[in-house]
This record gives sequence, C-alpha cells and structure tokens, in this order.
Amino acid sequence: MSDATPDAPYVRYEVRDGFAVLTLDSPHNRNALSSKLVTELLAGLEQAAADTAVRGVVLTHTGNTFCAGADLKEALDADPAAAAGIRTGWMVRVLRDILELPKPVIAQIDGNVRAGGMGIVGACDIAVAGRGSSFALTEARLGLAPFVISLTLLPRLTSRAAARYFQTGETFDAAEAERTGLISIAADDPDAEVKRLVGELRKGSPQGLAESKKLATAAILAEVDRSAQALAERSGSFFGTPDVIEGMTAFFQRRPPSWAE
Repeated sequence: MSDATPDAPYVRYEVRDGFAVLTLDSPHNRNALSSKLVTELLAGLEQAAADTAVRGVVLTHTGNTFCAGADLKEALDADPAAAAGIRTGWMVRVLRDILELPKPVIAQIDGNVRAGGMGIVGACDIAVAGRGSSFALTEARLGLAPFVISLTLLPRLTSRAAARYFQTGETFDAAEAERTGLISIAADDPDAEVKRLVGELRKGSPQGLAESKKLATAAILAEVDRSAQALAERSGSFFGTPDVIEGMTAFFQRRPPSWAE
C-alpha cells in the first residue's frame, strides 16, 4: 500500500502470470483521478501495450475504493474552467487508451466505485466485483451529469438502468451491477475469479485476442470519435456555474445542497 509520501507512486505496475497488474494505490483520496494518478495510469497502460511479454492487463486497487472519480479538492484548488477542460481531456484519454489497448483489460474491484471510476469500469473488457462492492453515479447531486463517461456506460448499462442511476445517484450493489450490465461477474472471491479468467485468456493467441477485442469495442470507439469532444465541452461549460459551486461546496462541508434541503 502507498505510504502517501509525495514521491510514492499512485499506480503500481507489476507483471504476474503474463499480465500487467496496475494497482491504483492512492487510498488517502479514495483513488481519485488526480493529475498524478492519471499520468501514472496512462504510463502504465502504455508500458503494458508495448511489452510483448504482457498478454493483458488487470486493473485493481488498494483500500476500500476502486476509484472515486475526479479529485474534487484538486479541481477546487485550480481555476474551475481551466481545470474542467484538462480533466475531461484526461478522462477521454483514459477511456480511449483502455478501449484501444490491443490486449484484454480486466477490472478487479473489491470496494466502492463512483462517478469517473464507473466510466473506467465501463471501458474495461471484463469487470469482476466482490459482492460487497457498491456503485453510484453522483454527478447530478453536484449539479453535473456523467457527460464523458456516458461514452462507455451507455453501451454497457440497460437503458432503464442508465435513465435511473444517471439521475437518482442511488447506490447499488454488485448483483445489480451484474444484472444491468455494468460488470461481467459479481464474485464471492474476485481475486480467484480474475485468476481463473486470466487462465482462460491465456489460451487465446495475442493476435486472436487483439482482433476479438477490436470487434467488441468498435462501436464504442466510433462513438468516442463522434461525440467525445462535444461531451467534453459540455462538461467543461458547467464548472463554475452556481449549481456546481454549491454542489461541491456542500459535498466538502458534508451538508445537503440548497436544492435538497
């Protein structure tokens, strides 16, 4: 686990059983998508893509949260409009890199997933979550919407589930995540299940896996090409608005926002 010193990595990289294991290791802020974590995650994906000895990627985490989404404290400390543009660009890059990686990517989750973390789960080819895991899209409660991450969530979730959870912000469990298509498997032992899946994937040739993944992700990538820029601009345009300022302030003050009182 990270020792939380400034120089400690927020994403650890190791190779096990022919798979690169990228561990989000910034538990002090619930593995939020800070500039440091995103930079290291992108570097890890690039390293895995370039290593011919690596057959695929397992994306996992330390602590009780897989990923809490954007680092709101870092966002508030910066100029809101400028920070919003940078962060939406980061999110598009992370989603695209996972989708375009010519190797399977498995999300291994045993904890909470929120906001932007949900988009990362949607981008992964296979997602395994422990039964105690929880999921939520809380953007509407902050005056926002899941703009960019809708690119990977809408193709995965049923339309009814998307309409409900995009708007209500309700928390749901792994069984519901599996039923609605967000994750592949709700497992009693996610580590054992991922090891089993790695064994199955290793039976495929690198070429066969790469071409099969292209078929599965082609429609999502086409939508990224069509809509990512417009969604990023829509997302950025809302930062600094009264609703978002109130929503984020209420979040950090641990109180209901004015519209919920």
